[in-house]
Amino acid sequence: MLATHSNNAAHLSVKQSLEAGEILKNIKSGQLLIVNPRRRNGIVIYRKFHAVFAGPGSAVGSDFDQDCISILPLGKLSLLEPSSPEDQQKALRIRLQWVRLTQNFTDRPIPVDRAQMILEQFQMYFDQKIVNKIPDDAFAQMVGVFPETIRLARQSM
Repeated sequence: MLATHSNNAAHLSVKQSLEAGEILKNIKSGQLLIVNPRRRNGIVIYRKFHAVFAGPGSAVGSDFDQDCISILPLGKLSLLEPSSPEDQQKALRIRLQWVRLTQNFTDRPIPVDRAQMILEQFQMYFDQKIVNKIPDDAFAQMVGVFPETIRLARQSM
């Protein structure tokens, strides 16, 4: 986990039975929410031509996710409402850290290296069962490779 949040954030738990469409609606509502930093959870946010990952502690929603077209919740997703401007700022910084981490992978010139790095990173944060459920297309859109490249990287690991 990149950072922790204060305990005074109001808890807005997204129930397991809640559909991805309902979560997407919450994210696109314009409200800033925070991916619970105390859980191994996160959201793959699909845009028109790429995808981004918002991991534990990240801000989601607000203005940055208005253009998202779909989402993939990971783990037992839990979203928090920030209770202060400081919580919001911290969540924004953490979201930026996740973006920078992914950018480090996309800066690699060899596609299979990018694929292996994103897979290894996710294996550090989530158990193998969750990583196996993430579609190749999601990883591919995060690091700018073809889904077949992700498949090859999975097979070599």
